[in-house]
Amino acid sequence: MTDEKTRRRWINFGEVIALAALVVSGFGVWIAWKSNSEDKPTRVVEQRLAIPLTLRGTVRNEGRELVIAPVEASHALESLTLTIKGGSPIEIGSDGLLEASAVEGAIGDRDESKGTHQVPVRINASYVEMGKDRRGGGSYLLRYRWEGGGLFGGHALKLTALSR
Repeated sequence: MTDEKTRRRWINFGEVIALAALVVSGFGVWIAWKSNSEDKPTRVVEQRLAIPLTLRGTVRNEGRELVIAPVEASHALESLTLTIKGGSPIEIGSDGLLEASAVEGAIGDRDESKGTHQVPVRINASYVEMGKDRRGGGSYLLRYRWEGGGLFGGHALKLTALSR
């Protein structure tokens, strides 16, 4: 009889431990659920910073044209204004096409010797980035050279590069 009482006591003791474990784990689940309901979901939004406008020039048509375009593909030009000191501003459309004849008129009677020359220019641009209208620009160096000349021929300005 003592063996049976002892065995019953151990069964009751095991049941009490199991019941306590169940209460503790239920309490843990309740705490986890309660803390999750108080915290709002964290929204992660990727924010892209605006990239400053940088322009590059590509020579076309044997130097008679220079295409000015943004380096960054996410920039879309609306208009450009190129100003050479002492000359009137040259308005360029969204295609960025600068013609050598326009530069020749703005340069005037500067050094017309053979060889490559450069002149500082100020470029102001209107462009679109990430759906917003922006303005930018900066100071650049426009490189050019004079070709032709001679006894009966005239001379012509050829654009060679645009650099920062």
